[in-house]
Amino acid sequence: MKLASPEGEGPAVIGSRESLVARGSRESLVVRESRKAIVNPARAARATIVAAAAAEAVAVAIAVADGPIEGVEAVVLVVPVARAAAVAVEVMVPARGKVAVEAAAAVEARGSRAPRGSKPAVPVRQRRERSRSRSVVEPLRLALVVQRYGDDVNGGAEYHCRLIAEHLGKQHRVEVLTSCAKDYITWRNEHPPGVSKVNGIPVRRFKVKRPRDPDRFGRLSQKVLFGRHDEKDEIAWLEEQGPWSPALLKYVTKHQADYDYFIFFSYRYYHSYYGVAKVAPKAVLVPTAEKDEVIELDIFKNMFHLPRAIVYNSIEERAMIWSTTGNHKVKGDVVGVGSDVPEVKDSALFEASHGVSAPYMIYVGRVDQNKGCQTLFQFFGRYREETGSDLRLVLVGGKKMEIPDDPAIYYAGFVSDAEKWSAIAGASLLVIPSELESLSMVTLEAWAAGKPVLANGKCDVLKGQCRRSNAGLYFEDYYEFREALLQLESDPELRSGLGRNGRKYFDEHYRWDVLEAKYNRLLEGLRVEDQSRPQPSPPGLLARWFGA
Repeated sequence: MKLASPEGEGPAVIGSRESLVARGSRESLVVRESRKAIVNPARAARATIVAAAAAEAVAVAIAVADGPIEGVEAVVLVVPVARAAAVAVEVMVPARGKVAVEAAAAVEARGSRAPRGSKPAVPVRQRRERSRSRSVVEPLRLALVVQRYGDDVNGGAEYHCRLIAEHLGKQHRVEVLTSCAKDYITWRNEHPPGVSKVNGIPVRRFKVKRPRDPDRFGRLSQKVLFGRHDEKDEIAWLEEQGPWSPALLKYVTKHQADYDYFIFFSYRYYHSYYGVAKVAPKAVLVPTAEKDEVIELDIFKNMFHLPRAIVYNSIEERAMIWSTTGNHKVKGDVVGVGSDVPEVKDSALFEASHGVSAPYMIYVGRVDQNKGCQTLFQFFGRYREETGSDLRLVLVGGKKMEIPDDPAIYYAGFVSDAEKWSAIAGASLLVIPSELESLSMVTLEAWAAGKPVLANGKCDVLKGQCRRSNAGLYFEDYYEFREALLQLESDPELRSGLGRNGRKYFDEHYRWDVLEAKYNRLLEGLRVEDQSRPQPSPPGLLARWFGA
């Protein structure tokens, strides 16, 4: 069967209604009855999925990327929006084994299948052995600088910093510099100042001179992020953002000779903005940046040009920072963070502790409007009402908003690591409704546990991770959410295939030996550069005598 391609680009070669082999840059596929079309992206193509008049209008969520699910190259979901007329929606079908991300004319290629003419792929086991051998480097004195720190902080950049500190601490002399605060809303001093140890890592804490005034911070945020303002307003916002600890910065400046490098976490906080500038030749920045209004502030444009190196969480975060600040000449790498995955994940533990049995999907993280939870509650309630599904929603983590009084929603609150892994193991899938993520550690944990992910496609990072891993579906509105969730709930083979892809993706990119090797290569490169630079001559005798 042949159909005319859109925009007069010539005929499209079509297979059966279940499959399409993309032979040109654009193809068309008529979907008459089946809700699911299997697409084989033999090369990069833009497919137009067309619903016949008797069928339903179309929106699309696609699972694509490095490697195929067993028997499935990509899943195109036909979303019932209207039955009255035919509607065509264009969707990208990325090439097998390759997803291109545009970032200052750079293209990052990922893929389990090497393109024709390329070098043979190195086996995973061999790559891991190489990673281990490369991770043996000369021990360095490292200071990790972060806004708050402790084993009671179980998410965000602070948890990210703790994991990196504990793993780099196996090979280097690591110390953490942080505030005395526990609460990120007020930055109240709750820890005593001075040096203590957390999981064997020395932690040096400094008092916050002034806690945050939430009302003033709210007014400044409204002005700086959404109104007319100047640089003075942005600095006032930054200092109210906090945690405002001049003592920490004074220590960094005075003791910079005591450390080889300072690794600053989270660009948007007081300690990073001023700290990176004070020790720029020794500064490594882990931005944990999100695509929001803060990254557009003028005060941060120059900041991203100052550090010796930048450790990005994802390809999309790097692309955003490059396009926003033009700092692509600064040395850096896409690294991210791993997770300590238990060998055994007993799903019965969570069920016994909380009385929750399958089937359920799980959300892990702060229950907060800023994390997309209001949208999740609305979509999930409507989904159950329209489909009659008996799927439940389990929430694990802290709570910053009201949770609907719905017997289908279970709030577990904070749980132990063992219970968290048990809850993930018992879930059908993980849902991530946030539009703002620089990595999403819990997404990686779900894949480590072999679980598929349903993510908010408005977040470039989550969408990119789903595409590269071929381990998740994503949505941008309710209709895509409904059809993607319906597909995942009703198709155990699809869930299993996506889960296997997720586990493979985690093993190849986020095992600790891989991540430690990336950090060590970056730090070793800086050390070699420093050693090769000519050292200034010592002052002469007269200069030493008279201070000239």
